[in-house]
Amino acid sequence: MRILVVGSGGREHALCWAIAASPLCDALFCAPGNAGIAGVARCVAVDVMDLDGIVALARDERIDLVVVGPEAPLVAGLVDRLEAAGIKAFGPTAAAAALEGSKAFMKDLCARHGIPTASYRRFTDAAAARAWVREKGAPIVVKADGLAAGKGVTVARSVDEALAAVDAAMVDGVFGTAGAELVIEDLLEGEEASFFALVDGRHVLPLAAAQDHKTVGDGDTGPNTGGMGAYSPTPAVDDAMAERVMAEIVRPTVAAMAAEGRPVKGVLFFGLMIGPAGPKLIEINVRFGDPECQVLMARLMSDLLPALVAAADGVLDDFDLRWYPHAALCVVMATRGYPGAYPKATEIRGLERAAAVPDVEVFHAATRREGDRILSNGGRVLAITATGTTVAEAQRKAYAAVDAIDWPEGFCRRDIGWRAVEKR
Repeated sequence: MRILVVGSGGREHALCWAIAASPLCDALFCAPGNAGIAGVARCVAVDVMDLDGIVALARDERIDLVVVGPEAPLVAGLVDRLEAAGIKAFGPTAAAAALEGSKAFMKDLCARHGIPTASYRRFTDAAAARAWVREKGAPIVVKADGLAAGKGVTVARSVDEALAAVDAAMVDGVFGTAGAELVIEDLLEGEEASFFALVDGRHVLPLAAAQDHKTVGDGDTGPNTGGMGAYSPTPAVDDAMAERVMAEIVRPTVAAMAAEGRPVKGVLFFGLMIGPAGPKLIEINVRFGDPECQVLMARLMSDLLPALVAAADGVLDDFDLRWYPHAALCVVMATRGYPGAYPKATEIRGLERAAAVPDVEVFHAATRREGDRILSNGGRVLAITATGTTVAEAQRKAYAAVDAIDWPEGFCRRDIGWRAVEKR
């Protein structure tokens, strides 16, 4: 098979790494890719939002399957365009991608179908939103309705913080059109977890659960980011909890979307809060998480490619996947200043030393090559992923690889996986 992966981040590097290992893969392309992806796929300089360019590339290269990594082209209708051109794609149509493209749509779907989530209200007027915040008090959660690269959520511990989040989104326009509507909801208490499932419109194939670290600083402090690290498995989701999540959230969501004429194909990523009353839904994404994808691919024993094809073809009911029993942990290295302003084109050395640490894969998230040099090309730049018999062992290996890298402008959290390590 000839495969095209769309995207340029650590998630896409992990997907390319897994797909390249499949005996079914005859040729692998990535648009636009990065310096690390170039080691396993042919990178083609087509932007993820150049929908015409991606369709043309897939047609010119006789691609058998397009795997769409990031959410923005899915919400924009890339899969619709590919299918209209007769090209098979892994990912949801624009109608189904509304689960991630609009938090208000997702919350309303939950309300209509009895899927457990936090109480909420929607606002398109800043004054009304401020009044609601003052009436409800804090803690409270303020969310931009649209796509905001993982940074559109404020968990406000005070009314003033919530009011500032409302003004930032609706008055200052820091999220552009994504913040024109807000969802303001109660804060859920418990432990967060990420649950993934492949879907084919009707059938569901659960994947492994993971736990990520969203905030930039150690001890889960500081502003939210796109993700500073992740690990799998997580103690928060044992077998019994996984079945509850499937029965109470995953299957009802897939059935609800099908019933409303928006069947979902691809992968669903359920952000959960596990509390005393059981699991509740925080958010739904319509693609693999980043950096959760890296740890899932490191644990997957089965060939990924047939499962992706089965999801696209609507035949997941005959599928199963096997997982290694070991743990995987990913540490994201970011450019100093992230998630605020940061420098670009800083040189990264020592990647070979890091990759030589046993049981480590160095996934690139935002890099480019300039001659013999590897340069940073974004905020989250590397995803150092290690496996071990326990989360603690994987953690030790990952940080050994981090410490082998010479990148003065880079930083990372030093406590990824701390919850699982403390629970040993």
